Amino acid sequence: MTEASSSAASGSSGQATTQTAAGAGGVLAATCLSTFVVNANTSAVSILLPAISADTGMDVTTLQWAVTGYSLVGAAVIVTSGSLGDVFGRKRIFQLGLMLFVVSCIFIALSSSGGAVIAGRVIQGAAGATILACGLSLLSVANDGEAQLRAVSLWGAAAAVGAAAGPLMGGVLVSVMGWQGLFWVDAVIAVVCIVITARQVSESRDTTRSRSIDYAGSLLIALTLAPLILALSKGGDWGWASVATLACLAIGVAAGFGFVAVERRVAVPMLDLGLLRNRVLVGSTVAILIGAGTINALMYLLSLYFQDPNALGFTTLQAGLATLPATVGLVAIAAAVPRLTARLGGRQVVAIGFVLTAVGFAALGFADADWAYRAFLLPLLAVAVGMGLSNGPASSASTACVPEKQVGSASGVSNMARYVGAAVATALAATIYGAVIADRTAEGHTAGEALASGLATASWVMAGFSMAGVLMAVLMGRHQPAKGTIHDAAAAAASTAMTLRTTATGSAVAKV
Repeated sequence: MTEASSSAASGSSGQATTQTAAGAGGVLAATCLSTFVVNANTSAVSILLPAISADTGMDVTTLQWAVTGYSLVGAAVIVTSGSLGDVFGRKRIFQLGLMLFVVSCIFIALSSSGGAVIAGRVIQGAAGATILACGLSLLSVANDGEAQLRAVSLWGAAAAVGAAAGPLMGGVLVSVMGWQGLFWVDAVIAVVCIVITARQVSESRDTTRSRSIDYAGSLLIALTLAPLILALSKGGDWGWASVATLACLAIGVAAGFGFVAVERRVAVPMLDLGLLRNRVLVGSTVAILIGAGTINALMYLLSLYFQDPNALGFTTLQAGLATLPATVGLVAIAAAVPRLTARLGGRQVVAIGFVLTAVGFAALGFADADWAYRAFLLPLLAVAVGMGLSNGPASSASTACVPEKQVGSASGVSNMARYVGAAVATALAATIYGAVIADRTAEGHTAGEALASGLATASWVMAGFSMAGVLMAVLMGRHQPAKGTIHDAAAAAASTAMTLRTTATGSAVAKV
């Protein structure tokens, strides 16, 4: 991936359009509203799975593909959609993303089967990634200097608030309109964004960029991830040494090698393989992947556990309220992260964050059928605060460790990593959770005991991944820290969804 294909994170060069103040306001309204609804939608869906399962008859373990399928396609599309906007017009591709989002919302809301819901969410993954990538590009080119910093900070705040509000919104709408309500409301908001964009946003494109688009790279990313996630999801049922499982693994590995081969040959690669020699970038990117994966896995597991009648038996609204401390804690701590990073150092804060996350997951590893909600509260807050501490500095490090001309490329790598982590970790958590529950039930344990064992085992695995994040902090080494401005705080808060520029971005080369 080249700089031009990620102008969302790095600003812009060679732009063909200068926005008026009114036009810039229209861009700000359309992009902030759209990123709010996309992030709220993304974080809310796990809460809805039990309700969707009850209505469609599909088990929640299979319905995890509504979450992993979304992330899988997002990983394949996030960089390419930015490239399409640079070449064919950011407004045009942004509107296409919004239209696709509306279509997917309507399709899901009208679905009567779990398979249709999953298919709609796969489409929505492409739409959401396109909206985020092209929306931030439009916002970047519509403003300059301090105005750009303010606009991007507001965009980051909208992304963070959307992610925090999603579970509660989902819970409220289920109680009023059924699980379909979230998608109807999201469709209406997306239509409003389309109207604002059509009336107030001017077209822009990067006239200096090559018109080459790495379509093969996007396809091969999907072909790498999909069979690997399928093997993780079905390996227990098929048998880990079965022909089906081994075939999925072989296809994924072959597609991965194919992706590397393609990236070495295309004119404008989706991924600049040379960046992988930068250990700070590799360490921060893997840290981002682990962080995104574990927080998504946690929300998936707790959404199911809290609503199961054999566990806490919460309603969807109660479950949304119960998970709210985690999302709010993650966003709230972000305001303090830049100053902590400036004082202690980025890798130290990342390491502290992952240690705290691991402690929280380890505490959940002792989950018992007799636990009331209050027993979950401190572990939940520990995971969330730890994630908030680690995610922002890792995101900042991913762009601070490369020269200015490679900031867009580095940002694209980390944005893709978020989607990959969410897809893989959620699938793994769902597999472990379901397999342990089945084993404990077959051994004669009560339903409550089996559920608690499933949650505990999956939590221990996530604790292990969190400790691997500490190793990534060591790998990151020393790098240019952010200064701790309000803009840095917004970038840290938004880092669950997108890598934004910070005051550390554009430093020469990381210190190792």
